[in-house]
Amino acid sequence: MDLGLEGKVALIACASSGLGLGVATALATEGAHVSICGRDPDRLAVAHGKLEAHGGRVHSQVADVGVDGAVQRWVDGAVAEFGGIDVVVSHTGGVVQGPVAEFGPEDYRRAVDTALIPHVALVTAATPHLRRDGRVLMITSEAVRQPMPHNVLSGVARQGVLSYARNLVHAFGDSGTTVNVLAPGYHDTPALRGPSGEDTSAAAAEVPLRRVGDPDDFGALAAFLASRQAAFVTGALLLVDGGNTRAPV
Repeated sequence: MDLGLEGKVALIACASSGLGLGVATALATEGAHVSICGRDPDRLAVAHGKLEAHGGRVHSQVADVGVDGAVQRWVDGAVAEFGGIDVVVSHTGGVVQGPVAEFGPEDYRRAVDTALIPHVALVTAATPHLRRDGRVLMITSEAVRQPMPHNVLSGVARQGVLSYARNLVHAFGDSGTTVNVLAPGYHDTPALRGPSGEDTSAAAAEVPLRRVGDPDDFGALAAFLASRQAAFVTGALLLVDGGNTRAPV
């Protein structure tokens, strides 16, 4: 299937590894030009090289999406390189885990700054350059659909992403631009494995499919949502968690 992404320009945040890199790889494989950002310059350089191997143009810039002004500078750099934007994939770092009793107001403010505001910052910066029939994808977490006692800050902060996305659906509707939210569960990423490269079997045991997700499969789904075939899919929340979410759809 030709997804119609040849020559399109895609910005993917936090894409030096994990799910972001999976999405960038899928889009580059389909012929898109990609711009990625990440905090670690060494890891970003490695990701840049991997993406170039797919043949398209690649732009990368060191940026922490949680720092004021960093997203705008990245977007400006990408537009200077490519001239416009067709696909925006917003993504953020994780927040501190723990139960509700451990946190106070300041913890929630930091969580919002980490897990919500960067989505807003990226879309705001990219909107003036977004071409007609664009695509906006926001990566959150299964915590937006199912309360997770060990991850309360994520669930609370990321709920704001859903509300923001649903308002964008109407704001962008006349331009043909779609807005969708991807809510991943456990995937085989550096964030899940931790600094010591821990085994993923404990997480896999919680999932009905008895395995964790593959970032490349996640990227393939994102690429479809970015495609011309998904032009009538907007305002959707797609769980990508192997059936782990027990809450009603």
